Amino acid sequence: MAELLMKDEVYAIVGAAMQVYNELGHGFLEAIYQESFELECGSAGIPLKLQAELQIRYKGRLLKKKYVVDGLAYDQIVVEFKAKKALSSEDEAQLLNYLKASGKKVGVLLNFGNSDKLEWKRMVF
Repeated sequence: MAELLMKDEVYAIVGAAMQVYNELGHGFLEAIYQESFELECGSAGIPLKLQAELQIRYKGRLLKKKYVVDGLAYDQIVVEFKAKKALSSEDEAQLLNYLKASGKKVGVLLNFGNSDKLEWKRMVF
């Protein structure tokens, strides 16, 4: 069986997100979760850049315009934050597009808006 890409790193990211969810619960704006997640990552030694710019490629060429993602962990994993009742196929498509256009291989969707638990999804392109 093939080893998962960035397995330990994704595990650490999800663990930090669970700490945030366990402390704050649901009901806050996305920006509150982002800032709290940044603090939690700092405590856990997880390198994270919020509002990170990614170079976008079109037919192999870099565009002048860059895209700003919610977060970039370990300089390789795109982290997308949500604060809504449930993740949707549109959220998944959004993250896959970011991965495809930026050349990054792994992304994590984190949804803090679910009233029962942290909702998360690891995606690979």
